[in-house]
Order: sequence, then structure tokens, then C-alpha cells
Amino acid sequence: MLVKTFQPKKVCSLFFLLLCNLFFITTDAQNFLKAHGQRIVNAKGENILLRGEGLGGWMLQEGYMLGVYKGSQQHNIRARIEDIIGQQKTADFYNAWLHNFIQKADIDSMKAWGFNSLRLPMHYNLFTLPIELEPVAGQNTWLDKGFQMTDSLLAWCKADDIYLVLDLHAAPGGQGNDLNISDRDASKPSLWESEANRQKTIALWKKLAERYKDEEMVGGYDILNEPNWGFTDLANDKNGLSEKINAPLKKLMQDITAAIREVDKNHIIIIEGNGWGNNYNGILPAWDNNMVLSFHKYWNYNRQQDIQKILDTRNTYNVPVWLGETGENSNVWFANVVRLLEKNNIGWAMWPMKKMGANNPLEIKSNPKYEELKKYLNGNGNKPAESDVYTGLLTLAADAKLENNIFHKDVIDALFRQPFSDAALPFHANILEDSLSIVATDYDLGRNGVAYYDMDTANYRTSGVNSAGNRGRVYRNDGVDIYEDSVTNDIYYVGDIEDGEWLQYNITAKQQGTYKIQLTVASVNRLAKIELAINDKSFAKEIEIPAGNNSGTLQKLAVNNVLFQKGKNVIRIKFIQGGISFYSVNISR
Repeated sequence: MLVKTFQPKKVCSLFFLLLCNLFFITTDAQNFLKAHGQRIVNAKGENILLRGEGLGGWMLQEGYMLGVYKGSQQHNIRARIEDIIGQQKTADFYNAWLHNFIQKADIDSMKAWGFNSLRLPMHYNLFTLPIELEPVAGQNTWLDKGFQMTDSLLAWCKADDIYLVLDLHAAPGGQGNDLNISDRDASKPSLWESEANRQKTIALWKKLAERYKDEEMVGGYDILNEPNWGFTDLANDKNGLSEKINAPLKKLMQDITAAIREVDKNHIIIIEGNGWGNNYNGILPAWDNNMVLSFHKYWNYNRQQDIQKILDTRNTYNVPVWLGETGENSNVWFANVVRLLEKNNIGWAMWPMKKMGANNPLEIKSNPKYEELKKYLNGNGNKPAESDVYTGLLTLAADAKLENNIFHKDVIDALFRQPFSDAALPFHANILEDSLSIVATDYDLGRNGVAYYDMDTANYRTSGVNSAGNRGRVYRNDGVDIYEDSVTNDIYYVGDIEDGEWLQYNITAKQQGTYKIQLTVASVNRLAKIELAINDKSFAKEIEIPAGNNSGTLQKLAVNNVLFQKGKNVIRIKFIQGGISFYSVNISR
């Protein structure tokens, strides 16, 4: 009879194989983003190009986002509001703001528009107490508010497969001399002047890493936003633009990295240079094998040479780079910067997703009572009544909800379609049956020179060119100058029209026929001339608009017997001699 004997080597081998299989199954399931050479990749090694938005204005309100420019740090604004309505009502406003500003619907919308990531600018005071308020010096009191907000946000991001980058935007004490960015109180020790603030910053990152170490949809830790401090010559270089060594910044970032790695080996660590994120002198090479460099880019040209320095840095140190913050410009600028970045395999995060203002996807509306408070805070009005301030602020907080925001689809079009398409699309579905009315500001969506032509398209002031882009700063975000009518609210018109500029309108006619086109304009104190063409055929080469004594007087200019084809038609209105204000296009039998 054959007796099977125990064979320990075979059992051990089987056990080892099972362990190996379990290990690979576990490893494959981990889909953390990683730095791989000069690329950011997922667990499959696929290149990941982050297309994101920053949630500026939520956990940290920079004053300009609220239209406040005097005493505009968040702590100052809050103290001045408390002076009018008291602590409890002020807390009501801030709690409502934090609750309403970002909700699941915002993240769902981001997914639908095409974003795959977002950057969360965190204010430390939602997570821990300031050092001067700690009951025991050197210890850290942790606050639930910030962690709970981040947990909710992460859950919404996970549901939509959106990566969440955690960004310490306001560090304890404040990380620079641009006070608004970090809500810094200059009367207290900064991050760089206080060891206690630095230790709290390190402890906060360790706490965050402990909490989110297993979260695969956390894309990375942006450990210190826009440091701007002159370490060696504070008097003459307060923002660190000329700093050559950056030793304190490097040490703090290394200390934060070490604290994170004690508890979290998985997540990308993102570092930013001095001088608002761009001065990497003395900081590199990277000290961690899972690190990404972030740079920030505002108000300058979008040519290859304008990002060559960061490309050279990427090549020299073999590390990925990410444009962690950019935006607040025109649609022309947005389309150009996205095209430039993606051609060079650089991901991006626009700034911000929403604020009061039109150059972002969502705009928060103002209200009359808040406008009175804003005037007072800016030193341009009398102190308003407590009840009016409270009502105005709660209305503002309610209007921070997505469903009450103004959606700027032209901004989304500029970010996702225009960088890669030279087609023009109708702003609205202009269907012509017997008649059709189109407001002048609803010209086509598309690039400058394709959907419209404007001489002044973007803000390039850091390149030495003072250009305003949209001077009116309302309704749309192209270079076209749009204004709100001063008499009738919610009526917009195109103004400051220069010679040679033009606007285009895509129209779909139900049937072929001849129509009358009527243009509504307001004249100025000089002769103006317009050319009207449809489907590249000129119907009126020089419609003269006489100079008027009253620039607000509306005139109607008619062109008869204009042939429309069945289906697509394109009207182009060229301002041979500009200077008028343009209100509407009306088409009728």
C-alpha cells in the first residue's frame, strides 16, 4: 500500500505562491497616482493628465473674490462684519457659506464638463487652533470641521472618479508677504518666524496623511501653497523672487515629507518654489521618489519659451511638473494656455471654480444689501444697518449654491473644446422660422478670429503689456467688451468697439427665404460704419451710423431682402468704423 508522506517543502512553496498572488492582487488594486520619471501615471503605468479646478473662496476667502480690496484678509473682513452684526450672526454667515459653496452637485457638474481633478485650498484654522489659542503650548487641538468637509468632498470626488489634491493654502502663521493668499495676520509671527507654527504645520500634514493614506482618489499632497518670503534679503525681496538658496523653505518641506512618509508611503508629494511657486533655486534635486513640482502661471504670454524654464527643470531633475494654479484671464488666454500645456504633457488646475466675477465657470451673484456692505468695507460708503448686512450676507451665502450661480459655458468651451478645435458654435440654438431676435452679446462660441474678432483679447501685464481684455467684465469672458445697461438691469450690450472688429452668429433656418435684418445700436459722437455679410456674401458693405449727441440714443438699422438658405447660415457683422454700442440683431419676414 502506498502511503503519502508529508512534504513540507511543497506546502511551503504553495503557501509562498498564494502569498505572492495575494500580494499582486493587492498591489494591482492600489490605483494611487505615482510620479514615474517625468510623468504622472496610474497603477497601470498610463499617463494621467490632470485637468482640474481650484476651489478658491471656499475654506479661504481672498478678499477680491468678494469684491473687498481694503483690509481684505479673511480675518480682517470677518472682524469688520462682527463689528456690525456680532459674532453669532457672523458665524451664521460663514457656516452657511461653507455649507453652500461646494456641494455634491458642484462635483457632478465638474465631471460633466470634463474635469478629472480638483485642488482643495485648505485653511489650517478649520483643522486646528492657532498657536496662540492652544490651551497647552506646543500641543495641537484638532477641529472636526475641516476634516469633515474634506471627507464629504472626497466622497463626492470618489463617486465621480475625480482626483482630489489637498493644498495647504493658509499655513499656521502664513507663508508669505502676500497677505491675502494665506489670510496672514502681519501683527503675529509668520510661519518663517515661529518654530511653533512650523511644528504645527508638520503635525497637520501628518494628521492629514494618517486620515487619507489609503484613499486612492487623493491625487497628492500640495504641501505649501505659494510661499513668498525673502529669507536672505527680506527688506528688498519680500516675496522671495530673487532668493538664491531657499534653505528654510527646503528644510520645512523636507520635514513635512518625512512626517508624511512615517504614515503614508503611497501619495505623491507636490512641492512649490518660493516667489509664488516658481523660484526653485537651492531646492532641488527632489528628496523623495514620488514627488511632483508645481509652478503657477498668471497674466503672461503662452508661448513655448514662456514655460521653457520649468521644462528644463523637469528634464534636468527627471521629475514631473504640474501647473497647480492658473487662470483669471480671458477665454483666449485659457484656450492658449491649455493647448500649450497639454502639448508638453503638463496637467493644470484653473483658479478658481467660482467667485464673484465672470472669468471662471461659475459666478456668484451679488445683491443690493451686500453691495452696500461692500462699499462700506472698501471705504466708499456709510456703515449699513445691522439687519441689512445680515440679510445681504445670508443672501450671498444662499447664492453661493450651484443652482443659484451664473454658469459661464463660454469658459468651459474655452478650456475643453477651443484648444483643439477651430469651429464656431452657436451660443444659443438660433432657430429661424418667421422671426428671430438675438442679443448682440450672444455671438458664437469659439476662438478669436473664428467666432468673433477683437483687438484686445487677454491680460498680459506680467509680460509688460497692459491690456484689459473684456473691459466690462460681465456676462462673457472673451476679449469682446460687454457692459450691463445702466438703465435696465440684466440687459447687456457690446461696447468699446474698435475699427475692424466683428461678431458672428450661427443661425438655423427652417426654410429658405428672404428676410429683413434689423440691428439695434447706440451711436457716439463720430460717424460709424458697419458691413453685414451672410454666408460670406456681403449684403451691405457700409451702413453708416451718424454721430449722435446723446450716446445712449438707440437707433435701428435695417437691411432688406437678405436671403437665408435652409439649414445653417452665418451672419457676420463687421465694424468698419467702430465706437458704437451694439445691442441686438432682429430678423423678420
